[in-house]
Amino acid sequence: MKTNKKLNQQTSADKVLVIGCLTAVLGLVGCQQEGTAEKAGQKIDQAAEKAEQKIDAATEKAEIKIDAAKESLDKKTEAVQESIKESTDSSKGALENAGKKLDQATENAEQKIEKAKESVVDKAETAGNFIDDSVITTTVKAAILGDSLLRGSHIDVTTVNGVVKLSGTVDSEANLGRAVEVATAQKNVKSVQSTLLVTPVPSTK
Repeated sequence: MKTNKKLNQQTSADKVLVIGCLTAVLGLVGCQQEGTAEKAGQKIDQAAEKAEQKIDAATEKAEIKIDAAKESLDKKTEAVQESIKESTDSSKGALENAGKKLDQATENAEQKIEKAKESVVDKAETAGNFIDDSVITTTVKAAILGDSLLRGSHIDVTTVNGVVKLSGTVDSEANLGRAVEVATAQKNVKSVQSTLLVTPVPSTK
């Protein structure tokens, strides 16, 4: 019986020892697994941190590029607006200059037309006066030649603006007065100027 008890006790002790050894082994294995899991967790954290840093860097770069693009677009837009404004101002200036030139040209043309009218009127008046003076001269000459008292006289007649000038010779003071009288009586004669000289005709006796 004692032998059996000792055997049973020995068996129980062996079992306890085996269980203890297994527990130790399992503990070591568990420790190793915990260490590996911790390292894996650290690696995952590091990878996540690096990925987050890369994402942040990429986001920052993208934001910088977006800001630069917006700034460039704003500058280009501003330049285009300025160019449009300058073009508009230039067009307005060109239109104003063209309007001024047109007004000046119109004014010059009107002045030239007015001067041309005045010139035509002046020439017409001059021509009319010349015609009138010629008619008056012819009329006065015909009247003098047709007068029986003045037929033997040598009288020249000129007319300027309706003023008749008599020059030459008559044979008496009476005929001098008669010549002025005949000339004054003609149509359109304004006045008569005389430089006639009295030259008596020599007697035939």
